[in-house]
Amino acid sequence: MAALVCGSLAFDSIATFPGRFADQILPHQLHILNVSFLVPTMRREFGGCAGNIAYNLAALGGDPIIVAAVGSDGAGYVERLAGWGATTEHVRTIEDSLTAQAIIITDLDNNQITAFHPGAMQSAHETAIPARGDIAVAIVAPDGRDAMLTHAAQLAQAGVPFIFDPGQGLPMFDAAELRHFVAQASWVALNDYEAKMLSERVGESLESLSRSHLKGIVVTLGAEGCELWQSGVRTLVPPIKAHEVVDPTGCGDAFRSALLFGLERGWPLERCAMLGNHLGALKIASRGGQNHVLDRTLAAAVGAPGSS
Repeated sequence: MAALVCGSLAFDSIATFPGRFADQILPHQLHILNVSFLVPTMRREFGGCAGNIAYNLAALGGDPIIVAAVGSDGAGYVERLAGWGATTEHVRTIEDSLTAQAIIITDLDNNQITAFHPGAMQSAHETAIPARGDIAVAIVAPDGRDAMLTHAAQLAQAGVPFIFDPGQGLPMFDAAELRHFVAQASWVALNDYEAKMLSERVGESLESLSRSHLKGIVVTLGAEGCELWQSGVRTLVPPIKAHEVVDPTGCGDAFRSALLFGLERGWPLERCAMLGNHLGALKIASRGGQNHVLDRTLAAAVGAPGSS
């Protein structure tokens, strides 16, 4: 069986600010904010939510099918995806656009400021989800607004269970649209900030939302692990301590790949989250979203009967 990954493919230009944003931003002057951060180092990485998720999922031994768009500069990225064994026939090339690009600045506390150029991502809705009988689970990750709306509706119509992962795209949608996403999805995945925003937008707590048809709500908490909401019950899944904290870019995507991998195999949600915490700890010790190395035996060991 396979997992369908709907989301962005992007190039990430990542810079490190050797200080703290909080020391440079004056709270009482936010109405005239004008700051400049000196970033002595910068590198370019392959990124985007779909690319990062597919990288981790393929490394675990999963079978990712990617639905996304790249620009005229994206041929090398598509070749890279295919090199992992990912299915790329549903990655559309938009010749009159550039591939999406994120410009990310990270400070010493691992806070991030990001500017994002959507480029070809704005045309991702032009590719419909494939009609395949081997798709066990899917994710609607941050992408073009129309693509997220369209692909969620198509998955719901096709009866494919999917994770709604609004991420940084959450502010694009109003309360009614967010409620409709949730109504169509089987699971919702958020970080703690996004969870608070979603609850505020829809006017409903996570506890209440989890008492609906949803099979689970997953909230990542960074170094504190993650929490699961199922049928109104909150479960804290403890963190895995990273050997080194280098770069948080792509940690959330690594976590989500574990959800897909486990859900495709019928794992309990808690075991999926345990694997996600392991992947996040591995990823944060490496720069970029697709440079860490995974051992496929990890998935079999984490959360299995008799394991710790």
